[in-house]
Amino acid sequence: MKYFMPFFICLLTQSNADAQQKKDTLVIVGKKTITLSEVVVDNKLNIPVFIERIKNDTSFYKAFRNLRVLNFSAINDIRMNNSDGEAKATLHSKTKQIRSNNCRKMEIIEEQVTGDFYDDDHNYNYYTAQMYGSLFFTKDSVCGEDNIVLGKEFSTAGKSGMEKHKEQLKMLFFNPGKKINGLPFMSNKTAIFDDDMADKYEMSIDMDTYNNTNCYIFKQTVNPDYKSDVVVDEMTTWFDQNTYEVVARNYSISYDAGVYDFKVQMEVVMAKVGEYLVPSLIRYTGNWKAIFKLRERGVFTATLFDFK
Repeated sequence: MKYFMPFFICLLTQSNADAQQKKDTLVIVGKKTITLSEVVVDNKLNIPVFIERIKNDTSFYKAFRNLRVLNFSAINDIRMNNSDGEAKATLHSKTKQIRSNNCRKMEIIEEQVTGDFYDDDHNYNYYTAQMYGSLFFTKDSVCGEDNIVLGKEFSTAGKSGMEKHKEQLKMLFFNPGKKINGLPFMSNKTAIFDDDMADKYEMSIDMDTYNNTNCYIFKQTVNPDYKSDVVVDEMTTWFDQNTYEVVARNYSISYDAGVYDFKVQMEVVMAKVGEYLVPSLIRYTGNWKAIFKLRERGVFTATLFDFK
């Protein structure tokens, strides 16, 4: 028996190692090393094709552009916090977008405001609120829009000041992981799918269900040694197993360029409304400081529903 026990322990250890080896399989695509779960291996997913698909994905951005051509209601909750995490200005509202004759307008159904959310002229006092408003609110009718993404690229050309900053933020929000021109000091640090960034991230692919949809889960987490070399710290995306459309995405972005810094977490959940993929829930937590601006700590949640 005393000779059998060491042999048994050795056999058990080897068995566990073999099981782990079977569970986690490493593949190399270009310069990217990707960990595959056992279920992905068994599903025989073509990894190079999958990576190329998600690298060129437009469904995430398309979902937001679809908001331009639909009727929907929204519950908006925006909170601006002080350094202690206490709310100093808030907005809670219910709005409804109405689209007719190729134009859209917004109706405010109800609204509660606290603190200095607005100035005396009813303009936003906070940069975060301005950004939110530019995405989800309209003061007047907006006409002639479409939801086409082909050939539509974000650009800061011809923009300055606040409009330029809004465009830069949209680049990060709607195209996380893409190379973004026009962002000072960090244009080359956002392209997390490129081989030049491969050694800076740990990548994995798994499978699971999300909101009753079978999904591939692609996760990228920055290698701690390269934290200062990237903008996207972590991104997890759930892709529909059949259509490869984005079902949900969580991501964290941060950067410190001296003259400005930011740390933002975003969660986006999609819904399918007929042929349209649309964002149904957006959560944002951000702490950032721009030159000549006071630091802002904002939290907002947008809940979108009743699409028609």
